[in-house]
Amino acid sequence: MIYAQLFWSFVQIGLLSIGGGYAAIPLIQNQVVEIHGWLTMKQFADIMTIAEMTPGPIAINSATFTGIRIAGFPGAVVATLGCMLPSCIIVMLLAFLYYRYRGLGMIQGILAGLRPAVVAMIASAGLKLAFLAFFGENSLPRSLGGVDFVAVGIFLGSFFALRKFKCSPIFVMLGASAFGVLLYSL
Repeated sequence: MIYAQLFWSFVQIGLLSIGGGYAAIPLIQNQVVEIHGWLTMKQFADIMTIAEMTPGPIAINSATFTGIRIAGFPGAVVATLGCMLPSCIIVMLLAFLYYRYRGLGMIQGILAGLRPAVVAMIASAGLKLAFLAFFGENSLPRSLGGVDFVAVGIFLGSFFALRKFKCSPIFVMLGASAFGVLLYSL
């Protein structure tokens, strides 16, 4: 039964995650944290962190990690296949249609309308993860007493390194990990 639930949950995620892996984050969170309760928000954030650090698409990686956490190796296979199947079918269909009808104004209008919605989905997921990183399991506190200033500092340093110096994300993750070990062990 759990395999069918995992497969169906990740089929829905794969089917509805228009805009790529980051757009899938709120859908994954909804399925695995809110609907099924398979993971806590902290576990979800940890899986998203690992999925981002490892090679490959974040949605596929998170499906694999979630599947392993819920039902072991078979769960990982089922969740990953569920996440990939709709995308494979849809991409083949859309590639055919786009190649054939790409000049139509309606197609360009659809794409222009979807772009801002995808950005909103990514921003929403990013804000939820930022609040979790900065404030822990609690929602936004009313004072600065609950702020994890180490996490905020690592975020700002990482953001600055990525935007200003165009550092490789790999080096940013390695540096953030090193600072995390150093600062959280003090």
